[in-house]
Amino acid sequence: MGQKHLTVEECENLLKQYHTPTHVIRHCHAVAYAAMTLAEALNRAGSHLDIRLIQGAALIHDILRVEDKHWEKGAEIARNLGYEAEANIIAVHMTYELPKTVAELTETELVCLGDRVVKEDQYVGFEERMQYILEKVRGNKEAERRITQKIADTRILLAEIEDTIGMTIDELMKEKERVV
Repeated sequence: MGQKHLTVEECENLLKQYHTPTHVIRHCHAVAYAAMTLAEALNRAGSHLDIRLIQGAALIHDILRVEDKHWEKGAEIARNLGYEAEANIIAVHMTYELPKTVAELTETELVCLGDRVVKEDQYVGFEERMQYILEKVRGNKEAERRITQKIADTRILLAEIEDTIGMTIDELMKEKERVV
């Protein structure tokens, strides 16, 4: 038997138990949806990503977003419940360095990418989300430089992902919306 992962019901119960604000819960659902949609497309193209792990980690990645160092505290919750793989993703989702190629993508990257294309509870795409992030640090030259470099690196990876799945991520999300 494989590693156990959080179920949707367990995630919902945890979000209630920790009094996660409704708008943050909606954000977590949107990130999970985006990350899972992308992972499913990559799996159809030959990847072997664990959709249940992505779903569980994404659904509670911001469980304590209103607190300082929410990623550490959220990871601790998952770890204490025996969900080590989810905890490892939650612990790094704020600062994770994405790999350079599709072949290196893991479930961690998919949750991080999902978080980087969702603004609050809406899929907005990478460019709009990153402009929002840049606006938040405007005036902090070091942060602007660091984020601008990450944006450039991520664009390269996203182009390779789109080549791999045979469509843009925007097209993928629109296609998925029509099916749902």
